[in-house]
Amino acid sequence: QVQLVESGGGLVQPGGSLRLSCVASGSIFSIYAMGWYRQAPGKQRELVAGITSGGSTNYADSVKGRFTISRDNAKNTVYLQMNSLKPEDTAVYYCNARGIVAGDSDFGSWGQGTQVTVSS
Repeated sequence: QVQLVESGGGLVQPGGSLRLSCVASGSIFSIYAMGWYRQAPGKQRELVAGITSGGSTNYADSVKGRFTISRDNAKNTVYLQMNSLKPEDTAVYYCNARGIVAGDSDFGSWGQGTQVTVSS
């Protein structure tokens, strides 16, 4: 099985920055996509940003120009640099990864989530 562990959440003032990290571990053969989602209270989980193994990225319109997703394929790690944070960015942020495990089975895994709170 594949486990994802996120870190880097916390409390930050509006206009501040945070960097989230997510490390994937387990019997991983390859990861073809990783991404960050978020869920605010009373709202559905939404895609924030995604990145493929080749480095192609996509972002939610609400975070374009403020957030940057990147990954280190050798370390099975994905990052989310969040700048110019706004109160509406407050949510639990989840890491997601999809790929292939040893034995040629597909996997799709979620992390446990990390809280990001933007407040003065």
